[in-house]
Amino acid sequence: MSTVKKKRRKYLIILACLLILVAYIFLNNGPFFVKERTSKPFLFANGGLAQAYHTEGLTNQTCTASHIFPPKHPYLENTIASIKAAFQLGADIVEFDIQRTRDGQFVVFHEGTLDCRTNGKGAVSNYTLAELKKLDIGYGYTADGGKTFPFRGKGIGLIPSLDEVLNAFPDQLLYIDVKSNDPQEGLQLARVLTTLPANRQNLLTVGGGDKPIDAFHQRLPQIRVISKAIIQNCLLQYVALGWSGYVPTACQHIELLIPDQIAPWLWGWPNRFLDRMDVNHTDVILVKGNGSEEFSSGFDSPEDLKRLPAGYTGGLWTNRIDQITPVFHDK
Repeated sequence: MSTVKKKRRKYLIILACLLILVAYIFLNNGPFFVKERTSKPFLFANGGLAQAYHTEGLTNQTCTASHIFPPKHPYLENTIASIKAAFQLGADIVEFDIQRTRDGQFVVFHEGTLDCRTNGKGAVSNYTLAELKKLDIGYGYTADGGKTFPFRGKGIGLIPSLDEVLNAFPDQLLYIDVKSNDPQEGLQLARVLTTLPANRQNLLTVGGGDKPIDAFHQRLPQIRVISKAIIQNCLLQYVALGWSGYVPTACQHIELLIPDQIAPWLWGWPNRFLDRMDVNHTDVILVKGNGSEEFSSGFDSPEDLKRLPAGYTGGLWTNRIDQITPVFHDK
């Protein structure tokens, strides 16, 4: 056989192998032979049933109390009443935020400071639990730039402790958001949650800064966790290896928030990807956008739901559980 023929044969073999690999990747990640998913999406309510607010120009540091629309209901975020209302409306899991107090307790509150939302001043960590209970958390809410304050005087005593929320919802799915990047808070939270029975721990997810979540996860690996580092680590490994159907360890038994503009680039999206995550005990929750937004961008209107792929059955992050659940109740 001539040298030219040998080279041609070698190239044909290489080409055939490449075509087989491409066909394998296509079939292994396409919509073919995937069982139809028939359930409805599960709904993730951020902060419970909260006051709606303007989102233009907001960041993670913006206090939404000074940006609300005229109120249509009496609930304030991160209270027991708002969490209960969200579940009653049809939320499957409710997120709430925690801060550490001066006397070593956890309270449910979004910001690290009190000035915008309450009649208190300074850091939450400068107050004891008892002192925080005396504050009015409705004090700073305004829909007209500070001309009127519709919830002033109505939020006294409504800051709950973490223990109160856990006791109020013993059988519900809860997402605890650690609002700091202090690893000691992760360790302290682990000490609190380790006293719970295993069936109760299975209903919890813990998220927050990379450092506290890493410290927490080392102590309580059986509880699902989420942080920016965990998401990035999972997705980078999955993009590299997921074409084969392999789910990296970094993607197993976590809560995975994915921007809806990035999700279509993941191998097997949507149904095959969701099936793979289900097998590995990972919940997938879509947020709206491309991941560049600092502030939580949710599916907050029926119009937003048009962005979902047909038949999507994973999780949906929403700041407006009152707007989203009626859509699925009607289906």
